Amino acid sequence: MLRIHLTADDLARVRVAPTVGPLAEAYHSLDLLTGPGRCAQFRPWRQQFTGPLAAELRPLASLIPGRGPCFDLGALTGTDLSVETGLDRLLGAPDRLVRLELGHIETPRADPRWLKALLEGDLTARQRLTDSVEACYRLTVGPHWSRLQAHLDAVRADLARTLLEGGVERMLDTFCAPVVRWRSPVLEISHLPPADVHLAGRGLVLAPMVFLADPPVLLTDMMDPDAPAVLAFPTVRDPLVGAGLWGATPSARHSLTALLGRTRAAALDVVAGGCTTTELARRLNVSPASASQHATVLRNANLITTQRRGGAVLHTITPLGTELLNLATGG
Repeated sequence: MLRIHLTADDLARVRVAPTVGPLAEAYHSLDLLTGPGRCAQFRPWRQQFTGPLAAELRPLASLIPGRGPCFDLGALTGTDLSVETGLDRLLGAPDRLVRLELGHIETPRADPRWLKALLEGDLTARQRLTDSVEACYRLTVGPHWSRLQAHLDAVRADLARTLLEGGVERMLDTFCAPVVRWRSPVLEISHLPPADVHLAGRGLVLAPMVFLADPPVLLTDMMDPDAPAVLAFPTVRDPLVGAGLWGATPSARHSLTALLGRTRAAALDVVAGGCTTTELARRLNVSPASASQHATVLRNANLITTQRRGGAVLHTITPLGTELLNLATGG
């Protein structure tokens, strides 16, 4: 069991990141695609891929360790939602950071000459890795990213509400139960090798991930030992959640769009995870006034409900709205 010790300063510095980044998600999706695991929640997604692995994915796939943890691609690409920015950061990442991230993992499938050149800072070798990361995102994650981002936003919003209503310790005790348990002042994570990690005031960032199965993964900044630790945790742990992400057919989505209109169909999808008007406007890329109007139409149709909590307006989906959305997503 991994035990993360948090001081009062650490608790004050706990926050929730929007994502580990689309490129890091892509790398972990490749691990799930090529690994021996058969997680039911990812089965519909895996069924989209048949035959041998595409040649352009093989350089990145060869860096998936034979055993032990994967390397932290997000440390090389950043967590920016822009794929182009992330690829540029990977291409220009300091050689020392690349060696720190890749030099200690077991990569029996990697071409030794390419790996050696990569660790020595060869630009051609780095470009090959960057091209493989871009191809992986384009093939495995990119077609779903908008929906996955909405899912991650909903998870983050739910954690924020738990924090507001129950405090940081309540959030730590529930965000990934029962694999993660809060036993003040220690966060216990089962299914990991025994170790004690003392944050000593650095703080902790909870990072929701789609392409990650239990248990969570603790990430540390190799270049800055004083940076907050990052605990990446899985958000798709149930086949029903997976069905909502992967199960929609184009014709079903088209039917929902034809019924409600594109923006209101998207709004219903966002509200399914619970959101405020401000969050809804950001996800739809519209003004708060426009988001409020769309919410009013959905509320008048008994598809969502609205409650005021403090200074915010919280929207949640109704059973009728859930049934309609499930019909469109194969849930």
